[in-house]
Formats: sequence, C-alpha cells, structure tokens
Amino acid sequence: MKTAAIIPVKTFLRAKTRLGLSCEQTEKICEIMLEEILHVLSISPQIDKIIMVTKDKKALGLSEKFNTVSIFDDKESGVNNAVALADKYLLKNGFETSIVVPQDIPYIKTQDIDFMLKFKANSDFAIVVPSRRFDGTNALIRNPINLMKTHYDEDSYKIHMSTAKEATRDVSLVFVKRIMWDVDNIEDLNFLLNQSEKPDIAQKIRLVIGSKG
Repeated sequence: MKTAAIIPVKTFLRAKTRLGLSCEQTEKICEIMLEEILHVLSISPQIDKIIMVTKDKKALGLSEKFNTVSIFDDKESGVNNAVALADKYLLKNGFETSIVVPQDIPYIKTQDIDFMLKFKANSDFAIVVPSRRFDGTNALIRNPINLMKTHYDEDSYKIHMSTAKEATRDVSLVFVKRIMWDVDNIEDLNFLLNQSEKPDIAQKIRLVIGSKG
C-alpha cells in the first residue's frame, strides 16, 4: 500500500488571523508548526511521500529540507482545490492511499499515524479524525485516493463521514487526541501550550508569543 501524506498550506501571513498576534509572530508560529509536522511525517515508516500544496516561500523552503514534493498553488483557492491538485499527482504516480492533514497539528507523533492505520481495511476504506471541537477534519485517510472528494470548511467531519459511507462500507471515525488538537485561535494555542506532549515545541511557541511582533 503506497501511502502519501497531503498537507495543504495556506500562505503564512494569511493563515491564523484569529490568533490576534502580529504578522511576524503568526508567520513564525505557522513555520514552527509546519516544520514539526513535516519532521514527524518524514520519519514515519507508514508514509512513503509527503505532498505539500502551497505558494508560501517559507513553506516551500521547508519542503526542500524534508524532501517533500511541492505543488505550487498559485491561486490558493482553498483546501479542497489543494487536495485535488495533490490527488492528481498521486494518481499519476501510483499511490493508493492518502492521509490529508492540516498545517496546524504540531503535537502529532508517529505512533498516532500507526494507530490511525490500524483501522484500515483490505479494500476501499476511509478514516476520519475530527477536530477537538468536532467542527472540522484533522485527518482524512482515503483508499483509493479518488474514493471521495473532500469537503473542508463545511462542518467537514460530518460531511466526510456521510460522503465516505456513500462510497464504501469501511468507514471509521477515529479519535486521536494529538491530531485533534489544532490551532485556530488564541484559546486553542493556550490549550496546546498547557499540554505536556512536546515541551520543546511549546517553548519555541512561547518564545515567539513573548517576543515583540
């Protein structure tokens, strides 16, 4: 099973505006989070390739560092379009399974990926991990890659569950706390910093927040 991770990355300066931080602070936090996610995915034995869809220059620089396939998204017309661009690449290159993850779940660990894939089936299947507030999808695994279209930014986890059930009987809703911990606003960020999972990453973020923007 040839598996790829897809990361749609919004331009850092346009992302996470609800954090209420300066542009410089927001950009740096986005960079810290993305670099950690790329690191985890790059050392996971379950992931054969990472596909990043973005037009952000700093994100593209990180892509080179982790030997990631970069797809330049000049229009940046949303997560669903970004995933569709990645899907085209993966189907052309013989990948069977994709894991879509956002750019803002820095506490993910390799064992979380292993745990998710325990729910895979022998044929067509989908696995959905919701966000902590159950208003989004923080991981979506599809086999085959074109099993279903994505529906991000639309109360997505419920729609992904119902859409997947139309395509296959093997649909799993899986709860993985570190994947469910995304960062959309300052409350989310404070919640993350109060967890003890990755003190080094928390310290990097605290240094940014404590600095002048």
